Amino acid sequence: MPIAQGLRKSIPAFRFPILALQLAALVSPAAIWPTAALALATTQQTGGRAEAGGWDGASRSALASALADRARHGLDRVSFAKIQDGASGEVLRAAALRYARALAQGMVDPTTLHDPFTLPQGKPDLEPALAEALASGKLGEWLASLAPQDDEYARLSQAYLDLRAQPQDSGAAQIGAGLLTVGDADARVSAIVEQLIMGEYLPADAALADNASPEGALPIYTQQIAAAVKALQRDYGIAADGIIGPDTLGVLNLGAGDRARAVAVALERRRWLERTPPATRIDVNTAAAQLSYYRDGVLVDTRRVVVGKPGTETPPLQSPIYRLVANPTWTVPKSIQNGELAHVGADYLQRHNMELRDGWIVQRSGPDNALGLVKFDMQNEHAIYLHDTAAPELFERSHRHRSHGCVRVEDALGFAQLLADDQKISEAWQAAQAGGEQQFVPLKTPIPVRLLYRNVFVDQDGKVAFRTDPYGWNTPIAKALGFSYPGKARLRSEDADIGP
Repeated sequence: MPIAQGLRKSIPAFRFPILALQLAALVSPAAIWPTAALALATTQQTGGRAEAGGWDGASRSALASALADRARHGLDRVSFAKIQDGASGEVLRAAALRYARALAQGMVDPTTLHDPFTLPQGKPDLEPALAEALASGKLGEWLASLAPQDDEYARLSQAYLDLRAQPQDSGAAQIGAGLLTVGDADARVSAIVEQLIMGEYLPADAALADNASPEGALPIYTQQIAAAVKALQRDYGIAADGIIGPDTLGVLNLGAGDRARAVAVALERRRWLERTPPATRIDVNTAAAQLSYYRDGVLVDTRRVVVGKPGTETPPLQSPIYRLVANPTWTVPKSIQNGELAHVGADYLQRHNMELRDGWIVQRSGPDNALGLVKFDMQNEHAIYLHDTAAPELFERSHRHRSHGCVRVEDALGFAQLLADDQKISEAWQAAQAGGEQQFVPLKTPIPVRLLYRNVFVDQDGKVAFRTDPYGWNTPIAKALGFSYPGKARLRSEDADIGP
């Protein structure tokens, strides 16, 4: 998938079996719902009278209108029924229920894509609700109420409509072909710098003012820009020579169609989740490798994190932090002990402050511990938790997908102190830290943590931001929504890292 999908590109506000029923319903974009004909024909045939099940002319028109507007939810490539003129009430009921499920729960069951998947989902009882909506003459209002009603969903929805309206084979982010090396003066440099800034390969204040050619006409491809391009190339398995060539352009370029597809997937992922998340919570966006801490519904802290690398992905979970662990020890999982550490000897263990205990490798407390100086213990059976790290330099990397599944937190001691202050346990926490040995400090109130995969989201400025699809998790969802999904450059896993 192109890098710009992982870039901070903003738009103005605005294993996986899939059910046969879902697959059977996928159609090409050309299969447009015959809304006007359906509404007119069925109203004429029924004369406005109600059929069995409450399907009078108004209800038929309401269903036709709702389905005609399904692009608002990124569902325009999905057909919910092949209804002929004069379709029976049972056919209409099946179409309405299928569309209602798509809005209320999503087209795809996430538990068929992810194992584990423990994020709370909404499971409304749709059949009696449909009957009530028909009886009260409020089918349209009921269907509209099923999708998420928050501002983020609305902005993503508008972004999809805007992108869908653009030519799908071009866009402002397209960078023309041709080699580019250090010292070249080229109009494409401006767009390249913009993409690199959005991908966090260049600082946000990077400017072209000092890069102009003597004529003042064209920006120059400088060594600084080339160094950023090398970092991008390393992330995507391209020869890190700093030269802009076809492979690098394939990563940098992103068309409106690519972005529209990514936004449609983002809308689907939002429909999977319960509509009212915990007001006080920690959200970890594993696609963007960012953490957000909400207190009473207000965002109070954000910071970078390091999350699972491709192959040892951080799973989509919700579970609470229930205690802080000062000066933690680390019991190395058997998967790592029998893998990366299978052939290490006593010298290695000694250098890394490790020892064998009952057949397990344990790393003692200390600043060089893989968990750092604090662990945020979470209640789940998958050994997934947040923690500090002895390698803080990794937070400066653009792509921070390197762990074995746990989440490393930037300035974890500062974050632990923030939580301790909020929980009124600062004195106990500071005493535990000073002891130098592993100690446990329970939270007074556990804090839910949601591990979410969102490579398209609304940022703090209210704009739609894009990140990469580092795990390749967009593909089956996009296919279920009716999109083709050509092979794109993906983030690769590199460099040995034995940390959790």
